[in-house]
Amino acid sequence: MFAPRTTPWPLVALFTAGYLAPYLLPTVVGRLDSGLPLSPTQAGGVGSALLLSSASAGFLLASRVDRFGARRLARIGLTLALLGYGGAALAHTVPAVVLGVLIGGFGSGTATAVAATRIAAQHDPHRTTTAGLLGVSALAGAVYLTVPHLGPGHGQPLAAIALTALAVWPLTGRIPVDAPTVESRRPAARLPHRRPGLVLAACMLCWSLAQNSLWGVSGRIGLTQAQLTEATVGAVFAIALGAGLLGVTGAGALGPRLGLAMPIGAGTVLIAGCIALSASATDLPTFATGEIAWNTIYPIVLSYVIGLAASLDPRGRWAVLVGSAASLGTAAGPLAGSVLSAQAGFPVMGAVLAVGLLVVSVPMTAVALRAGKPTLPVVEIPVDVRAGEDAYEAATAA
Repeated sequence: MFAPRTTPWPLVALFTAGYLAPYLLPTVVGRLDSGLPLSPTQAGGVGSALLLSSASAGFLLASRVDRFGARRLARIGLTLALLGYGGAALAHTVPAVVLGVLIGGFGSGTATAVAATRIAAQHDPHRTTTAGLLGVSALAGAVYLTVPHLGPGHGQPLAAIALTALAVWPLTGRIPVDAPTVESRRPAARLPHRRPGLVLAACMLCWSLAQNSLWGVSGRIGLTQAQLTEATVGAVFAIALGAGLLGVTGAGALGPRLGLAMPIGAGTVLIAGCIALSASATDLPTFATGEIAWNTIYPIVLSYVIGLAASLDPRGRWAVLVGSAASLGTAAGPLAGSVLSAQAGFPVMGAVLAVGLLVVSVPMTAVALRAGKPTLPVVEIPVDVRAGEDAYEAATAA
């Protein structure tokens, strides 16, 4: 499925480093809650601030990667992630942790913006995105298995993100300095497909909000409602992310054979059911079933959505803007999930999120159907004007 010689592994690694923070959100929020003098809602707010900082970097840099240089921006983003998350992991006061999380989040968003623009310019962006999702899922699963055995405290998951940025930094030397396509070298090009791009961005904000409203409180559902231990919850998350690896592998093998509309539309409907099931779990089998099924389908749909956004603009601007809109939804997710669950309980929260997903699946599918329609090539037919004039004069004389 992945050709070692043609797969852009530096971009895959950069994608992994940028996406790791959202994947570790449940353990980050849970550890902030237990390791610092913060309430669950306040810890969710810190998680939202992290992802909001990441989203702001994407919006700021969506059309400026070529101007500043992909390699330079990638190194800046990874450096900010290392310093921010590393500093937050070592800090013991809430203001210092929040400041570090904000700096690290901006670094993650910068790395993600560079990866998204360069992946969109690839011949097969879906394959590269799939490889990146495989990497981040595998790494996050390893962290979920390891963190519970490293003792209490808020620093372990943040340190994992910082160390990942440090490990990826040397690979930035293999990112091309120049833009890889002719389209990306054209200055001041108009952003194409504005209406479907805006619809997709708005839908992805709501889509990600629903996903991460549950993901941000999944740890608390397992610990409080299902009465599981932290080690058991971590094992469920690791297995769920491992199942996601299998799902993404299958999606990568299928590639564009299924089109875009069916994986995005049908997959979102299935995710809605998984969220409702997981939020209502009161025992290990229900909780594990909901989380594993959800994490199997979620990265599959996400890979196709990223591919859809990349197809709207070869320069990757819609890929970055849609990804940043998704980060906004992701940022609001932990806080929204904490507030909804505190006011109405986890099962009602899950039902509300499921209904919202069913609603946004309709316009997302419509955009995918429109993007999948083939367009007829424009053929220029040369016309010899002088020959036409000679024929006209000859006919007049006759």
